Amino acid sequence: MNEEIRVPEVLLVTDGEAETLTIEDAIARAREMEMDLIEVSPKANPPVVKIGDVGQHMYQVNKKEKKQRAHNKQTEVKTLRFGFRTEKHDLERLMDRAREFMEDRHLVKFVVRLRGRELTNKGYAEEKLKGLVDQLSDVAEVEQEIKKQGNQFIVIMRAKKSQGSPAKIV
Repeated sequence: MNEEIRVPEVLLVTDGEAETLTIEDAIARAREMEMDLIEVSPKANPPVVKIGDVGQHMYQVNKKEKKQRAHNKQTEVKTLRFGFRTEKHDLERLMDRAREFMEDRHLVKFVVRLRGRELTNKGYAEEKLKGLVDQLSDVAEVEQEIKKQGNQFIVIMRAKKSQGSPAKIV
């Protein structure tokens, strides 16, 4: 800002108009308005500057960065496992947990484990997983289809993209 700008010529942007000035003229114009000369784009040729309040400009820049950080939240794959003979109530609890994870924009991986004689009835396990996927279809979509991995079936789901503001999944 102001005297810290060390280039002979700048592009001053005001109210949608742009003009090339020497740095002394641009600083003089900012002083007339009792404001500061703020470097907006230092890598441009010539560098782009504007006249304004430095505190307000820094507030807007920090606010924009904070908003970007909030939207760049890292997603994780949360794994929820259940067995071949897991009862309805326990599955409902798992679905509630999955909804919580999807609220936080995480991927959810459901795993049905088969052990011993359960391996002879793979169709039932796959149907149980499909039922779970169908019940969550209102808030989630399938990221990776149901597939067999060794002695288990897996499916990966993610929250549906909402239009407008992020709606809370209940």
